[in-house]
Amino acid sequence: MNAARIDTSGIPSSELILGGQRSGKSRRAEMLARQWLDTSPEHRAVLVATAQPWDAEMRQRIARHQVDRAERVPGMQTVEVPRELGAAIASLSQAQTLVVVDCLTLWLTNWLMPAPSEDGQNTFSEDDGLDLADRVTAPIEALLVSIQQASGPVILVGNEIGMGVIPMGAQVRAFVDTLGRLNQDVARVCARVTLMAAGLPLTLKGTP
Repeated sequence: MNAARIDTSGIPSSELILGGQRSGKSRRAEMLARQWLDTSPEHRAVLVATAQPWDAEMRQRIARHQVDRAERVPGMQTVEVPRELGAAIASLSQAQTLVVVDCLTLWLTNWLMPAPSEDGQNTFSEDDGLDLADRVTAPIEALLVSIQQASGPVILVGNEIGMGVIPMGAQVRAFVDTLGRLNQDVARVCARVTLMAAGLPLTLKGTP
């Protein structure tokens, strides 16, 4: 387990960055990636993107993020991993490689509320006997292990959505509950946890 190690570049072995929409959480992750790349010519950075292009608006949003990210962090590789996040971190992580995961919330959505298939049907049945938390027990465990065993730094971005109005609908409320537990689990194994608000970081755990 490497959760206590702090690299000489100032990058922790692992960091969870939480925040609301447009809070600056992705920008902070990009800043850390740029800082890592600037520290040594041997350093690499890989973005693990979990978003899926469900519709035209999402495709435009993803394309815009790709262009902006290429300008802010040139040289950072991008791989798309909608679901098997633990395995991706395990395969990508190396001592000289920083892995950025953006974001945990969309990753959880891909598991719990997948987009309909081409025929308009859900990829799982609501009557299959599993509640939402059960669906992601194994993927979350694999994710936590991969963070703890990573050879290089891992930066994870996620949404904090439990501070607003309680949503209507049992499935949506269950999703919010499951995301809250996921954030707690990831925070527990990360060396640093940062909450973003209005572009400003508040360190909740670890050294700023």
